[in-house]
Amino acid sequence: MAGCCRNCFCCQCCCRETETRTPEELTILGEIRDEEDEILPRKDYESLDYDRCINEPYVEVLEGMDNKKGRKYEAVRWMMVFVIGVTVGLVGLFVDFFVHLFTKVKFSLVGDSIEKCSNNGCLTLSLLELLSFNMAFIFIASVLILVEPVAAGSGIPEIKSYLNGVKIPGIVRLRTFLCKAAGVLFSVAGGLFVGKEGPMIHSGAIVGAGLPQFQSITFKRIKFDFPYFRSDRDKRDFVSAGAAAGVAAAFGAPIGGTLFSLEEGSSFWNQALTWKVLFCSMSATFTLNFFRSGINFNKWGSFQLPGLLNFGEFKCPEGDKTCHLWTAVDLAFFVLMGVVGGLLGALFNCMNKILAKYRMRHIHPKAKFIRVLESLLVAMVTTIVIFSASILLGECRDLSAPPTHNTTVSAQHHFSVGISSAETLVGTI
Repeated sequence: MAGCCRNCFCCQCCCRETETRTPEELTILGEIRDEEDEILPRKDYESLDYDRCINEPYVEVLEGMDNKKGRKYEAVRWMMVFVIGVTVGLVGLFVDFFVHLFTKVKFSLVGDSIEKCSNNGCLTLSLLELLSFNMAFIFIASVLILVEPVAAGSGIPEIKSYLNGVKIPGIVRLRTFLCKAAGVLFSVAGGLFVGKEGPMIHSGAIVGAGLPQFQSITFKRIKFDFPYFRSDRDKRDFVSAGAAAGVAAAFGAPIGGTLFSLEEGSSFWNQALTWKVLFCSMSATFTLNFFRSGINFNKWGSFQLPGLLNFGEFKCPEGDKTCHLWTAVDLAFFVLMGVVGGLLGALFNCMNKILAKYRMRHIHPKAKFIRVLESLLVAMVTTIVIFSASILLGECRDLSAPPTHNTTVSAQHHFSVGISSAETLVGTI
């Protein structure tokens, strides 16, 4: 039986794991009490040295590098930063396009079934169709996580660890990237309450780590004579740029992506890196905006969709000088919204911590196949709740045409656009 578990992938899904919990999980659960059970660093983790080693050979290399070689090296670095930004934008475009495609196919079929069954009283059949779509998508995403467990979650904590000198095995591998991109695609299309924004940061970091190397552990036979950027420091800089590009592509905010990488991600930074990261973020936002605007509106170069997550734009009508989007009274509501949001966030973190501990104790020690069943159960409950709520909690109605003389013209227009986007989002969820 033990040999089967080691050699057969299908058997690995059904067999129990020999090491039920990692040292990190034992620490979170508070099950380490004795000094003899002190947590030691994992042997498969690696500490990265981001400081330059100033020695005689390195000094000789610097002395032998003239201005022409230095300029060439810097130009190649800027080119790689640009390529990383464009690639991250294309990755975001790929995920967004197929999420909308799968969602459109799913809801067109289920919508036709609901229209036919509303009069005949067979809405249960429509629910089963929706369940079959969602559970099939979630099953594919779960299998991908079994192939590469590091691809689970958003990947942001792991990337922060990498940028601070801790290399987690497989965190920037090509296989992790493929499982991450495809997994989030099917997870969002399958109806789970997840988003594309967090995984885009991880995907961007993998792109930043892999492209400048011109080699891959997965494809060992593919090798290029590219002698640049072989140190941990150079790779870390490109990972910072890739992570920032992921934020910029997700939210359409190049400056936000740069600040995320500077403030939240990296502990090692320099002024020259700031401009390269900003340029990479701008390249990612430009690429995603250009292609999404052309594909969705058939207006190439209009740049109407800057990011994957967009709440619309509120602005006053042209020529209306009396228009004000907010007043001093509205500030009180903004403060109240912030307080309520903070309390809900604290409640969410508390519940998430309790649920995570429960899963560590009762789900993780079991066979991997149980984890697949868990994800399918979550997908089933989510689908039933959404389907029941859409049937029982009212119906969608068209908004009346707004008047053209007050300050709510543009706001109501964009609110209606936001409603349609929300319906698409609910369909995605």
